[in-house]
Amino acid sequence: MKLALVGVGGAGSRLVDAIRGIETAGDRQLCYGHLLTVDISRTVDDDFDHVPPEKHVTIGDTHREVDAGVDGDQDLAVEIIRTDFPEIHRTLDSIPMRKLDGVLVAAGLGGGTGSGAGAVLVERLQDMYDKPVYVLGVLPGESEGGSPALNAARSLRSLVPTADSVVLFDNDRWAGGDDEDDGYAQANRELASRIVTLFAREDTDPEAIGANTMDSSDLIRTLSPGGVASIGYAETDLDDGGGVLSWLRSLLPGGGDDSDEPTDAVKIQSLVRQALNARLTLPCEVSSAERALVVLSGPPEELSRRGFESARQWLEEEAETVEVLAGDDPRAGASTVSAAVLLSNVTEVPRIDALQRRAVEYDGRNGEEDAHENADTVQATDESD
Repeated sequence: MKLALVGVGGAGSRLVDAIRGIETAGDRQLCYGHLLTVDISRTVDDDFDHVPPEKHVTIGDTHREVDAGVDGDQDLAVEIIRTDFPEIHRTLDSIPMRKLDGVLVAAGLGGGTGSGAGAVLVERLQDMYDKPVYVLGVLPGESEGGSPALNAARSLRSLVPTADSVVLFDNDRWAGGDDEDDGYAQANRELASRIVTLFAREDTDPEAIGANTMDSSDLIRTLSPGGVASIGYAETDLDDGGGVLSWLRSLLPGGGDDSDEPTDAVKIQSLVRQALNARLTLPCEVSSAERALVVLSGPPEELSRRGFESARQWLEEEAETVEVLAGDDPRAGASTVSAAVLLSNVTEVPRIDALQRRAVEYDGRNGEEDAHENADTVQATDESD
């Protein structure tokens, strides 16, 4: 799949930088260099390793209320991007959208820029292009407080009905450890790796493509119901079983054609189960997904037909839907076999329910405080009269 990458705000821009870094370090391509990062600040952020300066747009630098950012002010971010959008539009014009399958907008939903400007940008992109616009949203952690939760809740109310699908990432499940900055950087790398594994494909000879290889239409179809999506991932080292089994079978008459071996079916089904039972990007009830897709990656000889069918049937049972696609991503010489699972339009997500409750509580407390402040102001005015 070929997607233009657009990062909004500090978190979204760093995530795009991480995705591009994984692209350039490997042999998979997702954006082919077609990217853009946008932030609101008086100074240009040069803390990128893989985003060229000409692909970074700084807006709001002449706005009197902007310093290093908008300080979590979602409404201010919305005002600024609407005023300065022509600057973004000029850079977008340099991206050949007709050659791409869609756009992926990355944003941290707890900050003012990502949640406010990101939602406006998705609306504008939908108006500008006849291509799917997906969102990769990072939820704020519980420890970040009520204001980021309120920003995220408001942003989701806008993004979910507007975007073609919103893939969410729960920071609380990933960014642990004593060093918060290192934790977030590692979380970015983990998320970027999953995005590239699922959406990007290796540039290869068309004759080497597997019979079950996924293409962009499969991903578009899986994400077409819209709503919220989550990604699961697991891998196993072939030296810990798969490679040894293949080597032993290769010594048997017939060269070890194991395409119908039940051992492979069990092994691949176990891998898909691990992908769902391990850390999903957004913990959710698997059976609430409307559609699902699984991509198995590894050496072609390790990807059996029976394994594909077994994985697809098991996922159909778990997700309680027949809308399940399964495909392969053959990688000659790979030392691992991996499974990436995409769950589309999940509706039972405890993390979002908790986020919304936190946002309502915070908004209610702020409303009471504002009311008290207004009453104090009125009383002080009356006394002075």
